[in-house]
Amino acid sequence: MQWALCRRVIIISIAITRKDRTQTARRARKFSCGRLSCSKMDENAQIQAKFFTKDERYSVPDTPFSISGSTTSEQLSSLINTLLRESASGDAESDGEPTFDFLIDGELLRETLQEHLEARKIQQENVVLVEYVEKCPPPLPIDTLVHDDWVSAVHTSDAGILSGCYDNSLHIWDHDGTRKLLIPGHVGPIKSVRWISVGEPLCTFVSASLDETAMLWQWNRDTNAVESVQICRGHARSVECVDVSWDKGNFATGSYDQMLKVWSADPNNTQYDQANDESEGSRKKQKTVDGKAKTRVPVLTLSGHHEAITGVQWTDDKEVATCSMDQTLRLWDVDLGGMKSQLVASKAFLDISYSRLNNQIISAHTDRHIRLWDVRAKDGAMVTCTYSSHLGWVSSVHWAPDSVHHFVSGSYDGFMKHWDVRSPKAPLYDMTGHEDKVLAVDWSLQKYMISGGADCHMKIFEFK
Repeated sequence: MQWALCRRVIIISIAITRKDRTQTARRARKFSCGRLSCSKMDENAQIQAKFFTKDERYSVPDTPFSISGSTTSEQLSSLINTLLRESASGDAESDGEPTFDFLIDGELLRETLQEHLEARKIQQENVVLVEYVEKCPPPLPIDTLVHDDWVSAVHTSDAGILSGCYDNSLHIWDHDGTRKLLIPGHVGPIKSVRWISVGEPLCTFVSASLDETAMLWQWNRDTNAVESVQICRGHARSVECVDVSWDKGNFATGSYDQMLKVWSADPNNTQYDQANDESEGSRKKQKTVDGKAKTRVPVLTLSGHHEAITGVQWTDDKEVATCSMDQTLRLWDVDLGGMKSQLVASKAFLDISYSRLNNQIISAHTDRHIRLWDVRAKDGAMVTCTYSSHLGWVSSVHWAPDSVHHFVSGSYDGFMKHWDVRSPKAPLYDMTGHEDKVLAVDWSLQKYMISGGADCHMKIFEFK
């Protein structure tokens, strides 16, 4: 194919029948186009576009095209595949043709080309640069794990899946859905769980509960035995959230008592351990697995929020981010023991997730929206984008571990959604299956998206 002959504007059509393809390729690159036929060109605005990609496998010639304004991303994907076949001097259609997504000024095309340009006030008189990327495949549902009560907390690691329920129980599962352990211990519903370290054979994890405590656990993978080694006391109300520092040396908890507390995550560090006071009449005796757990006190307590803390994330080993029902997102300096900055939203926060890859925070809110914050911006942190699709409170969010673009969210509308930050108005995929509120989501391992719900189910989706 002599691309030098393509300097003039080329009339594009998308719906090319297989029967016409060979003949079409030999013509002066004019496509007989069904919906976008030349006879209908006067009914649609024509937009000059150039296509480019960063993936050299799918590059096409740098040629201007005249595209109908009514073109969708699906039609553009067909066009790119047609150009790829022609540039390879082959007309045979491949069974494994890729599907593409298209970006204009960094935002995914989710409507017609003309609607996208008009909504963003992009000049249509100029040549529009359109980037295309291979489309993300849909997550595949692979298992549903049934619990006896609401699944309110989930977290994955190489050791397995950790879940917590409203019946006060903890569970450890293999990735294939086999339950390894059902663990009693707390005397109130589980609100949050986190793996701390994964070793051979010992693993450690922490659980937070409405019973006003967090508990530090050790699990021996060889013997499949678990031990509660420390009970972390200090909060005056439900412990809503927990997160582990990057160096695994500490964990932080947020509570309905409005306090942020930092604790040692090392079971062998006895500096903050105290002897149990079993004469304490106002406190229920903790029903630990072996009855030998020591009481641990916090390393640091930070105050400042005016309502319940609903989310906590370490942004590095010395900084913690918290969110609250008081509509604020705060950054704390753990070394100095004080607040660094405060960001204000228009609605209450229910959860946050921090990405180490792009230094941004996503937040879940009671107004059904998800917000993206650039907390490292030199001109001051701000909401850079709002994501709208859920029909109920957004209860939980989690960044993908290996992508600067993707995250998942869970909502009281019963859906877990897979998002691309470049598509604020529509998620990539809706993951269905829950029959009640989604209470927790997790994407700590790239391969697995996990959700827990008020239908007593934990859903596992595989992401390839």
